[in-house]
Amino acid sequence: MPLERLVEIMRRLRDPASGCEWDTVQTFETIAPYTIEEAYEVADAIARNDMDALADELGDLQLQVVFHSRIAEEAGHFTLTDVLTRISDKMERRHPHIFGDAEHGGHHLWEEIKAAERQKSPDDSALAGVALALPALERAAKLQRRAARVGFDWPDAAGPRAKIDEELAELDAESDHDRMLDELGDLLFAVVNLARHLNIEPEAALREANRKFEKRFRAIEKAPGFGGMSLDEKEALWAEAKKVQADSIA
Repeated sequence: MPLERLVEIMRRLRDPASGCEWDTVQTFETIAPYTIEEAYEVADAIARNDMDALADELGDLQLQVVFHSRIAEEAGHFTLTDVLTRISDKMERRHPHIFGDAEHGGHHLWEEIKAAERQKSPDDSALAGVALALPALERAAKLQRRAARVGFDWPDAAGPRAKIDEELAELDAESDHDRMLDELGDLLFAVVNLARHLNIEPEAALREANRKFEKRFRAIEKAPGFGGMSLDEKEALWAEAKKVQADSIA
């Protein structure tokens, strides 16, 4: 079967005597950045609605699971079978309305079960398990969602909106670089909070802003003599590109 074939390929690549010289020296730490990169490439293929690319990228992501599992098996920690068993057990445990005798399910029940599982952990904080490796915007949103579940939250969007004005004023008042860094972080955290109250994923919003910026800049930099133009001239080109883009959407 395809999964068994991939497992055997990785076993041979990691063979210390006859394997690939690159694969044999990799560790959890050296592979982790590739794992994160592959997850983003999956998201990118989805955003572009490119199903051929998505099939490729999901394969690349699956390879990361097999790679990490092989390293773990060699060290005697766990195997790919353990990984698959654990996720299967977790999915059944968190869907008792499907695999058990619970009458009702849904996301609320899923979160209740997760919360109960966290209480069994040595770290019983509401913020336990929010991965440090998450992108900063996503981690901020997740920390805020966790805090909100225990009542630490603004009642509506007016609170974080006012907080943005407050943090902007504090940033404007600073001149020391380290203090400015601190205040800018607070400002970004407040913006994430506003996004959450507006039911907008901040990572998705910034990704869209990046896409628009790239498309507009690529358009205006084609203008003859762009590099030598004044900022006002470039701003005029930008405004025109923005208008064209808006007209194409309308």
